[in-house]
Amino acid sequence: MVVTSHVIGQAATALPVQGISVLTYNVLLPNSVDGWWTYKMYNDPTHLELKEPFSESVSSWDYRRDLLKQRIGFIDANVVCLQEVSPESFEEDFNFMQDLGYDECALFKKGRFRPATFWKTSECRLVHPPVHKDRSLLTAFDCCSTEDNEKDEQGNQSPWYVVNCHLQAGPQGPRRVRQIVEGMKGVMTLARKQKISKPEENARLIVCGDFNGGAESGSIRFLEDGYIDESFIEDGATVSSKRKDLPFSKPLQDAAAAVSDRPPPPTLVVAELMSNLMETASYENPMLSKDMKERLERIYNKLANTSSGEMDKLAVEKWLIQINKRLKRGDEYRNAAIAMGWIDPNPDDPWEVRKKRVQIPEDGILTLSGFIEVYQKELSGGKFWGIAHDMQVLGEPLPDDGLFTSRFDRIYYNAESMKPISVTDSTSNEPCPNDKEPSDHLPVAASFCSL
Repeated sequence: MVVTSHVIGQAATALPVQGISVLTYNVLLPNSVDGWWTYKMYNDPTHLELKEPFSESVSSWDYRRDLLKQRIGFIDANVVCLQEVSPESFEEDFNFMQDLGYDECALFKKGRFRPATFWKTSECRLVHPPVHKDRSLLTAFDCCSTEDNEKDEQGNQSPWYVVNCHLQAGPQGPRRVRQIVEGMKGVMTLARKQKISKPEENARLIVCGDFNGGAESGSIRFLEDGYIDESFIEDGATVSSKRKDLPFSKPLQDAAAAVSDRPPPPTLVVAELMSNLMETASYENPMLSKDMKERLERIYNKLANTSSGEMDKLAVEKWLIQINKRLKRGDEYRNAAIAMGWIDPNPDDPWEVRKKRVQIPEDGILTLSGFIEVYQKELSGGKFWGIAHDMQVLGEPLPDDGLFTSRFDRIYYNAESMKPISVTDSTSNEPCPNDKEPSDHLPVAASFCSL
């Protein structure tokens, strides 16, 4: 990764008295406890060839955690907004943040993939309990300077509102729009509660995180255009049944776009896989391509072990251990068991309860069509990286089709009350994660001062 800091206009590189700096970083679940599949997300062929010794070091949480600590410490922002944090091991996984000076934090209150916000109390002070909205975490800070605090107490300036969001992934445009609308309403509600004068203009607002969509997505258009209505289509569907307006006097501004001498770089840099997996790359209707089905048929024929050329329990377990390293984990295991005739004795239980008791039937057979359907379900679930890994270890590696890049991670601000003074870019020309990058996302940072 190359990290480049850009100074905006004639601003000084040092942070002004009335200023704040923010870093946003999707750190990639799994962390140390929740999840086992990180090694599947590494696309470097040399990594896959080396197998266990390499994967256990580079894709392990210990290795990735040390890289995260380096990245976050190097950028050294006042406030750090992380996404994809696991609540199961949060304190242990991120206790290194205290070593970097981040002595306070807030963790989103529910969900498996949570936002978490850290800050240095030597530089900013929390002025209201964190507000939890749908996949967004709102914190409000005063800078630790007498001048700034006096102005806040007089009501002439708002706190610094920081919204750390991780919007829903996949073809979920309407939900992403609802999430960002709810988050912005939350800011306005808090600003009015704090009696900020003309909050639609004066709220010092920073909205950052993983938006799970580019400039064409409804949630981004809502922030940048100031509204969204029933005419906007995303992934083949309308995102709102009626017009929704941003509750601020003007649209928010993209901090990365404030740097005039370069286009904002992508923050998601991964191997291009969709074109190899589908006939027509599409999130709306993902279907395995003819080439993929032929690959799967060749793999199936190699794995088949019965006299009729099919896969019994022994062959299925051998395949699952090859791809998942052990049995009873992964949707491949569960979907294969169901395809082989497993019947749940209590089908009315929630899936999270039921999936723990799935068993491969002793006399079950996984047919070719059932085997292909397992991978069709992986495709429909967006697990492109998982399919690519499996093809590699099963002897049918996908061709190298270059990189897929997009800018999912962004920082927006209210230009009525503040301006950016610097932006920090992170760039990579290799698929992430890899031995130098701990996540499939790259960090973005910016610093701001009041107007």
